[in-house]
Amino acid sequence: MTRSKSSHRWLKEHFSDPYVKKAQAEGVRSRAAYKLEELVERDRLLRPGMAVVDLGAAPGGWSQWVRQALGDTGRVVALDILEMPTLAGVEFIHGDFREDEVLARLEALLNGQPVDLVLSDMAPNMSGVDAVDLPRAMHLAELAMEFADRHLRPGGAFLIKLFQGVGFDAYVRDLRARYDRVVIRKPAASRRRSPEVYALAQGKRPGTAA
Repeated sequence: MTRSKSSHRWLKEHFSDPYVKKAQAEGVRSRAAYKLEELVERDRLLRPGMAVVDLGAAPGGWSQWVRQALGDTGRVVALDILEMPTLAGVEFIHGDFREDEVLARLEALLNGQPVDLVLSDMAPNMSGVDAVDLPRAMHLAELAMEFADRHLRPGGAFLIKLFQGVGFDAYVRDLRARYDRVVIRKPAASRRRSPEVYALAQGKRPGTAA
């Protein structure tokens, strides 16, 4: 099977990407870890002993980075529809976040423990058709916000990947109603042509619930 021109271009760009090379050299599971590193360090999101939930975790770059940053303290719980190789000190649930049974397993694992930081790098399988992809991505984002509503402690933080387009402005307004501070970031490791940005919501207001 021959690859399309766009596929060849992506592969060439991918393997010449400095963040891909850095991840390979440093034993990091994905270049996405450098997006998180910049976001966390800029806003000082991590502290020893935190409980962190990583939604859409595979292949594990974010969970790996958080676990290393927390050292021997705290807790990292990861979830993804894709399998993820084991990471020491990371509790992983394999399943589809859109399914109630999977969400129930995640909630059972937390066992009522308040979460300090919810991370979501979730994205649907992209078809390249905005009219299909954006609603799917927004549905996942809504589910992630509902999860944070239920499990994030008052004062906690929520960091989520969003795609600019239909529904984006309304989603950010909903975040501003729930959190004291909401900013939009585009880390250096995000590819420039990508419509992805990250919304960081800090200071969850007491009484916020789904």
